[in-house]
Amino acid sequence: MLIDAHAHVIPGSFPAAPGGCDPASWPSMSPEAEGTRLLVSGALRFTARAAWFDAERRLAASAASGVDAEVVSPFPPLLNYRLPAACGRDLARWVNEYIASLCRAAPGRIYGLGTVPLQDPDLAAAELASAVGELGLAGVEIASNVSGLSLADERFLGFFAEAERLGAAIFVHAMPVPSDRLPGPATATFGVGIEGSLAAAAIITGGIAEKYPRLRLAFSHAAGGFPLMLTRAQWFWGRTWNEEPPGERGPEAEPWAAATGPAELARRFYYDSLVFDHRAIRYLLDMVGPDRLLVGSDFPAMPREEPAGRTLRSMGLADEVLDDITWHNCFRFLGVSEPQASQRGAAPTGLTSEERARREGGASKSARRRREDRAAPQTGPGGGRGR
Repeated sequence: MLIDAHAHVIPGSFPAAPGGCDPASWPSMSPEAEGTRLLVSGALRFTARAAWFDAERRLAASAASGVDAEVVSPFPPLLNYRLPAACGRDLARWVNEYIASLCRAAPGRIYGLGTVPLQDPDLAAAELASAVGELGLAGVEIASNVSGLSLADERFLGFFAEAERLGAAIFVHAMPVPSDRLPGPATATFGVGIEGSLAAAAIITGGIAEKYPRLRLAFSHAAGGFPLMLTRAQWFWGRTWNEEPPGERGPEAEPWAAATGPAELARRFYYDSLVFDHRAIRYLLDMVGPDRLLVGSDFPAMPREEPAGRTLRSMGLADEVLDDITWHNCFRFLGVSEPQASQRGAAPTGLTSEERARREGGASKSARRRREDRAAPQTGPGGGRGR
């Protein structure tokens, strides 16, 4: 199986802005050419093709890429923490009900993460309970900051405590804040990586990881550069190299001088492996472990590899390691039961015979490529043998 743990949706429509909400800041969808729709939300203008909001198109596209199931979460700009709290609650409920309807329409093929109005942490905790307990979602997606405020701010402690109590999965999506430090186009590249790093670092240094040891968090794009910075944080925590037993701790470690080192705390969480290069995946395997990695694509905001997971499957990983990354870890993160063996690999419902044949043909080709990859020497870009 292969499960895409990082994919997004946009509802096909939105109700009118509720009372007390500026209509200009409330999202709307209107038809455009060739089956696309225009999402307008504040200054945002985004043309969404059908896979964003049409379940059948989405399932067909996923099947064609070799994806057995998706974990869908809201298009990140819909995490609009600038709305008044009551309006944010109404928007979250609309989005969550839409995602829950997708899960009901395609059980076993779509798993859902909703959203909460984190601008009001108490309201967010209540909506989290509703999303999980009433709608049956596995958890929610949150942004890496709340209108520029760190996730480690003490006002969010109650929300994380409730997430741990409920056993809800929390997907932290990098959301850059406006800055003149980088040119605009770099926001989608370096900006996202930097923001993901800051969010993960805040969870560690702010005490969230230590306070809530059963909290299930996952970070988009492997939390940017955070895994590489862990080695530096580990040295300042314990004054030793290579995660050797800690020695005397220096004053730099004071804000996060937990009994458990930052590297070990970081291994409590999950990271999608959307890092675009087998060398980066190798580092993640070494640093956080194969039981912490998920497959992610950011689909349909970004095109998937064809077939999905191509780079992972070209790395010569042991079958059990590959199975952990491509599907077992995702169910552990979500906290839901895995499908029975008899359900795995079944032809997706809702597809035509032609689409099923194309999917099965693609799966056969992928399997043949994996056998060939295992038989061939693994070489890096410079021609040297891989690890």
